[in-house]
Amino acid sequence: MTHALGSRSLDSFRDPVPQGADPLRQSNDKQIYGDSAQISHTGEVIESSTAQLVAESVRLHGAPAFGQFVRIETEPMPILGVVHNAQTQSLEANRRPSAYGKSEEELRLEQPQIFELLRTHFDVFVLGYLDGAYPVLAYPPQPARIHSFVYLCDAPQVEAVTANDQLLRSLLDAPGLPTDELLLATLCHALEARDPAHQQAYVLRTGKELSRLLRDDYDRLSAIVRRLKERQSTQVEQTQVAR
Repeated sequence: MTHALGSRSLDSFRDPVPQGADPLRQSNDKQIYGDSAQISHTGEVIESSTAQLVAESVRLHGAPAFGQFVRIETEPMPILGVVHNAQTQSLEANRRPSAYGKSEEELRLEQPQIFELLRTHFDVFVLGYLDGAYPVLAYPPQPARIHSFVYLCDAPQVEAVTANDQLLRSLLDAPGLPTDELLLATLCHALEARDPAHQQAYVLRTGKELSRLLRDDYDRLSAIVRRLKERQSTQVEQTQVAR
């Protein structure tokens, strides 16, 4: 099978490292990607289809950020996706939560039981899957299994997935989604995953590919590129302040 991202290995997509693996390989992986055994899942799949899935957040109000990349550990192969919506609602389908005129802190002290009836869910648009250790940006042969765990992708994983220009086409062609906002959010996460010294090159390359894909819609193209550059400038300023 042709690998969409060339030859870059992404062994860190699998959690945890299998027993009997090379100790030196495990040590190197931990230095690059961190100890995957300590990474906790952020959600659990409760609805699934080939193109999208819904997961229940482990924590109330704890859904991943809009546009954040996630990995679903499932069979026959892990699935990659991006979060495009989140909602918190009552477990009781026909009962909407009531307003109490009190802060969340006050309600947790006085009526903690009402929070036990709330759940946060998030929707994931499927981007692709892992063929061995390589991400392929195409629909997986089977949807994610119910009760599969959802994990956040770390910076090296995000950088590898977003190195493929097919990501832009997939998001621009996604049906029923806020495509421009989602595209901008994912590109911002892609920038955050890269070293500041490499961000400008990524913006230029992305801009060229967007120019090709949106050559017949100049207004849309210019709006996306302008906002992406604004986000990049903001991130650079924040990095300089942090130093």
